[in-house]
Amino acid sequence: MPLQGFPAVINLATHTLLLGSFPGEASLRAQQYYAFKQNQFWRLMSGVLAENLVDLTYQERLQSLLTHGIGLWDVFGACQRQGSLDSAIRQGQPNDFRALQLAYPQLRKLCFNGNTAGKMRTEFEQMAYTTLQLPSSSPAYAQMRFEDKLQHWKRILENPAN
Repeated sequence: MPLQGFPAVINLATHTLLLGSFPGEASLRAQQYYAFKQNQFWRLMSGVLAENLVDLTYQERLQSLLTHGIGLWDVFGACQRQGSLDSAIRQGQPNDFRALQLAYPQLRKLCFNGNTAGKMRTEFEQMAYTTLQLPSSSPAYAQMRFEDKLQHWKRILENPAN
């Protein structure tokens, strides 16, 4: 039986969507995006927004992102996978981005958290989205220091037309 991902965290004010590949085991258990404590996502977004998201409740974190026009989703809505590594994803079923585009026409920018999420970047650019490839927030991606990752992640706030 395939694993099922989460619905998009988005509203009518969302102009930028952060896309992971698929929730890891800790996130699936908690039913929360980026629940694994060693994942740097919430620390990175705290730096991007200059706001401490780490100490907030999960719902408060999501509300803060939405307040800034930022949403969350994953490239895959379902897949087969043992463990949490992107390299273990099999039979990935992409989420319906055509339906998302119709429902949220104000959405202009897609930011990919890691290379697996970014593999469909060209397809999204053909759908007229501005895209941004980010270094992965996963602890498995340790080739880059946090401070260097943060410099890349701060580009999330750049105008979607850039």
